[in-house]
Parts: sequence; C-alpha cells; structure tokens
Amino acid sequence: MTHTTHTQLQREDEPMPQPVVLSGRYVLGRLLGRGGMADVFEAQDTRLGRTVAVKMLRPDMARDRQLRVRFEREGQAVAALNHPNIVAVYDTGERGPDPLNPASVEVPFMVMELVEGKTLREFVHEGSVTQEKALEYVQGVLSALEYSHRAGIVHRDIKPANVMVVNETGTVKVMDFGIARAAAESGATMTQTQAVVGTAQYLSPEQAQGLTVDSRSDLYSTGCLLYELLTGRPPFLGESPVSVAYQHVQVEAPKAREFNPDVTDAVQSVLDRSLQKDPDHRF
Repeated sequence: MTHTTHTQLQREDEPMPQPVVLSGRYVLGRLLGRGGMADVFEAQDTRLGRTVAVKMLRPDMARDRQLRVRFEREGQAVAALNHPNIVAVYDTGERGPDPLNPASVEVPFMVMELVEGKTLREFVHEGSVTQEKALEYVQGVLSALEYSHRAGIVHRDIKPANVMVVNETGTVKVMDFGIARAAAESGATMTQTQAVVGTAQYLSPEQAQGLTVDSRSDLYSTGCLLYELLTGRPPFLGESPVSVAYQHVQVEAPKAREFNPDVTDAVQSVLDRSLQKDPDHRF
C-alpha cells in the first residue's frame, strides 16, 4: 500500500506549468547539454511525431547581432548537408522575446537529429580505444568532412567532444557544423570566448595565428583527434590556451608511439603528415 502526501498531489486550482513550444510544433523537454555558445534540449516534434534535439543560442550570445545572424546562416547551410556521418539539421527558427521581460531578445535555434550515443571524448576517458577502432572512427569523421568541404563548409572545431558514436549501430556522427565558424568569424580570439578556449588543443597553426582557414585546417584537427584516440592525450599540453597555441605553431608533436608502443609505422606517418605546420604539406 502506498501513501501519498498532499504536497505530492497537484491541487486542482493550481495551473500546470506551460510547456515551451517553438514554431508551434516543437515541445521542449529536458536539457541535454550546455556548450560555450548554445544549449541543447530534447524536444517532441508534434507534427511528425518524432523526438528531436533543439540547439538554442544562449541569450547572452544572441544579444550579439552579428553572431546571431551567422548562427542562422550556418544553420541554413548545414540543413542542406545530407550525409550519414553528419548530424542532420531538420529546421531552423527563432524563439521570440519574452513580452514580460523587456531585456529579453530573440533567440535563434536549430532542430536536429537526436543521437543516442557517446562522444569520442568519453571513449578517450574510458581508455577503451584500440588502434583499429581509432582508425574506424576517424574514417567516419573524414567521410563527413570530405562531403562538407565539397559543399564549401569548413567545420573549424573538430575535437573528441564534437564526434558521437551511435549506441546501436556504431555509426560516427560529426556535430556542431558551422557554429565554430560563426565563433571564429565574429572576431573572437582564444581569450575572448570560452567556446574557443576549450578548443586550443585541436587548433591548426593557421587558426592559432588568426590566418585564413580552409579545409586543410580540419585535417590538422582530425590528426589531433586521431593522436588523442591512440595515446589518450592531445599532441600538445600547456598551462594556458596561449601556450598550447604557441606549440601548435612552433613545436613538433612528440611521436604517438612514445605514449602507445602499438602505434604502427604506417599510422605514425599519417599522423606526421596531418600535423604538418604548413597546410601545403598536409594531405
């Protein structure tokens, strides 16, 4: 027999909290994650009867009009990407300002495929990645990048936390297309934006120097990703993002086999070439 206290019961005269509904169809649910620029929620698409993920620019970021416009533009560009290794973007929109709060602003959002799985960052922390698995995961990342580069979109923020492995199928899914580019284009430096600070370990030398970035920058970051999958650490460590960025520009990465003797000559040669300082010397 169970006992229910009065505090557990919803009183009949108390209104239920109203769910947040975006674009008249997406009912927001639980918070799935917080990033440097955006929050991600689980949501129900009432029109198509499916569960989706909604990525919403944080209100403090949305106050920067330039950043907001770029978030929207990138969302629309990524929505045109249709590839099995890229998290799909289904829709974009804006949540209007709160009429009861004069300080609130319009906040753009993206509606995306909901991926149930673990990030490569979690696999690295568990120490459960063999060389064979690492190469398989990176193959999925490269497949996504080949497709996006053909469409003229450079990711700019390839790192273990932005790559998921689907629980049921093992499929690799690259996330956060375009948002890194929006952060970079708004003139953010490594010290200005937390989103960029966390990424210093995967910055290409040209990114670290504030130079123009193209598809070869993504290949450098993917080299850093493979290095970390194989060794459990990124190629460069430092006390601050600036010291790490300096190493990307000036210092040769230690050989991966110093930390993992199972790394083969062939894989080491791939790492050596992908981590070249000069973009012309990479793949």
